[in-house]
Amino acid sequence: MQLDITDVCKSFEGRQVLHSLSFSVTSGRAMGFLGRNGAGKSTTFRCLMQVFRQDSGSFTVDGRPLDPAEHRIGYLPEERGMYAKTSLVDQLEYFACLKGASRKDARRDALGWIRYFGLDEYAEKKLETLSKGNQQKIQIAQAFLGDPDIIVLDEPFSGLDPVNAQVFKDAIRSMVKKGKLVIFSSHQMAYVEEMCDDVTVIDAGRIVASGPLEKIRKDAGRGLYAIEPTPGASDAIRTAILATGREATCHGDLLLTPRDDAFLRGFVAEHFDRIASCGDWRPSMQDIFISLTGADESTDNASDVGASDATGSPDANASDASADKTAERTDK
Repeated sequence: MQLDITDVCKSFEGRQVLHSLSFSVTSGRAMGFLGRNGAGKSTTFRCLMQVFRQDSGSFTVDGRPLDPAEHRIGYLPEERGMYAKTSLVDQLEYFACLKGASRKDARRDALGWIRYFGLDEYAEKKLETLSKGNQQKIQIAQAFLGDPDIIVLDEPFSGLDPVNAQVFKDAIRSMVKKGKLVIFSSHQMAYVEEMCDDVTVIDAGRIVASGPLEKIRKDAGRGLYAIEPTPGASDAIRTAILATGREATCHGDLLLTPRDDAFLRGFVAEHFDRIASCGDWRPSMQDIFISLTGADESTDNASDVGASDATGSPDANASDASADKTAERTDK
């Protein structure tokens, strides 16, 4: 299954927010949809979910217009909001029924996801009695109800501690392996690198990069070698590179220098005892994001596990030359 977003434009009160967005999401490959605050990510998702209509352009699945009645869609909106005074199982059952499940199947599905997220003891308790993180797990659970074909998650990792984030990552991986179409936005670049096969970066309503994550990383680092000196040898190695008339830019623990195979072979042979690794530079997603959008939006909570490694990494193989809107919005 393939979702194609083609030439989508959207304006509000005369101000254009989305400028002819075009990219594709393929089932079985998680897509990270990235951008600064206000770049247009949530607007794109809302148009996709038909919360409101785009001015022009289309959303198609396998060449046919996207119809929420035809394709089961799980949606986690940016604005959280479930029923604080309703029990977990009752409201998840309600949302599952809104998506077309029978009462019996809806309750079984609700209890299954409550169990998956380790909240069995709270199943009959009101949502307001749970911690913020556990409330977030119930928000996420409603997006997975009904075995959706398409899963759209807007900032899903917000509010999750490292343990719960891991449970959620496992759930996403399971959906991807089942061939579901998964797209999510996140400012936490380490999660993007870990979870995504493809990424699309949007800046001020325009796409600035889209494609397989590893290809984007490779293209962004093209033309540069990354040399990692052994501990304490960084200054000496940088001085030795500069002495050859080449540039040597410090980037965390790495030294970046223009690619030249002959130079690298000779330099490594001469200084092998002070070089831990070397190869084509593969900038991190955080590096690329900052380069493309001009801002550091790596994470809302820098202490989260998996905070992005801004240094990027050399490639060890461098020798190679070459639903129903009501249910989805879940407002109080």
